[in-house]
Amino acid sequence: MTTRVLIVDDHEVVREGLRALLNRRDGMEVVGQAGTVAEAITEAARMKPDVIVMDVRLPDGSGIEACREIRETRPETKVIILTSYADEEAVFASILAGAAGYVLKQTRGSVLADAIAAAARGESLLDSAVTQKVLERMRAASENKKEADPLDVLSDQERKILSLIADGKTNKEIAVEVFLSDKTVKNYVSNILNKLNLRRRSEAAAYIARHDATER
Repeated sequence: MTTRVLIVDDHEVVREGLRALLNRRDGMEVVGQAGTVAEAITEAARMKPDVIVMDVRLPDGSGIEACREIRETRPETKVIILTSYADEEAVFASILAGAAGYVLKQTRGSVLADAIAAAARGESLLDSAVTQKVLERMRAASENKKEADPLDVLSDQERKILSLIADGKTNKEIAVEVFLSDKTVKNYVSNILNKLNLRRRSEAAAYIARHDATER
């Protein structure tokens, strides 16, 4: 079977280079490209790729945030985070977002192709040492959950959007401010309400007001 791949990177030269490389690989086909978080989410829903190669830094947000949203709506799609350096925080965030693993940008093309094939088979790209570190951090986070800020369940982008909701802005106004489409903002708002167990925007505005008052 052919593995359908979506490439997400803000540099067209990188995208075209990866497309040419992967299309030469037997059993692999690049079915789409994207250069932003918004485009990645749209193309993932439209093309339904088996694997997404996702740059961690994008003009309108983080590839990790895009990974989280795509995996929430289509968990069968595997995501490989493409990063310049494998710092522990980036690796940890990638795993929590549901990524199959990460690949360094400096790696050889054949290694990336092998990683895509492995992800398509459902294999993890993480070694046991990294997995153990993640489990330890999750355990520590669970133990400290009672002391944690309730908004910690939100990503940076979600917290920003929640703040704009509290300011009374509409989805269209928020979309302009954070450089996303109206539809993407609507999805973010829905995710925020679900994570905070709220039903309406008005409840979200009241929630952030209470939270800010408590923090003072």
